[in-house]
Amino acid sequence: MVWSMPSEQLQLLIAGYVLGDLSPEEIEEFEQLLANDPAIAQEVAQMQKALEISYAPPEVAPPSHLRAAILEANKQQQDKPLSIARPQRSFSWIQAMGVAAAVLIAALGISNYRLWQSLHAVQTEVQPSEPLTFVLQPQDTNLSASATLTVNPSTLEAELNAQNLPTLPPGKVYALWTVLPQGAPFTTDDKDAVLTAVFAVDANGNASENIEVPQVYRNQGLVTAVAITVEDANAPQRHEGAPLLIVRV
Repeated sequence: MVWSMPSEQLQLLIAGYVLGDLSPEEIEEFEQLLANDPAIAQEVAQMQKALEISYAPPEVAPPSHLRAAILEANKQQQDKPLSIARPQRSFSWIQAMGVAAAVLIAALGISNYRLWQSLHAVQTEVQPSEPLTFVLQPQDTNLSASATLTVNPSTLEAELNAQNLPTLPPGKVYALWTVLPQGAPFTTDDKDAVLTAVFAVDANGNASENIEVPQVYRNQGLVTAVAITVEDANAPQRHEGAPLLIVRV
């Protein structure tokens, strides 16, 4: 057995070898010791196994940006040669394991925090919201019609109820429009409106429809008005009619 140097100095060499922190001269010196003493080789294997467990625990992957930072820090550490001749250097295997444990704890902490944020965001999105109610009134004071649109912003399901609307001639339909501010991040027509529903009324001018509304209703601040017009049944999307009933938000 070759123990020609102090035990602390030998431990320093072993740790530096495992961590890749030796200069070429130190590596040559250590490999000579390694070739002559199987006990040193066994201790190197034990330290390598411990390091692998510390840095690569099962099924734990740090975020990509943290992994890059760890690799960069490790590269910078490898660029600094280890000189066992300088007594002021302080390094121990326990310190190395402590650093590895700290990095692992930080990675797990960040991953858990981000997972919590993701789950919280999903839960917030699916939380039921208060229904939105829009009461449309006639533009013409001589018209006694009215309409109410009640929207569930969580499911984007809505109920449209209209009363006393004039009956329409063949080829005409009523169209419900959602009007957005100019430049809103949704596809609109040249009147900044989204065709939301097309419906007809009964002989008494009444209608009750369950409809689906666009996602804009999940952000009520983007709805500037809701209106009903009379359109051509073959092309209601042309939006040629003036508002018959409207509510401005």
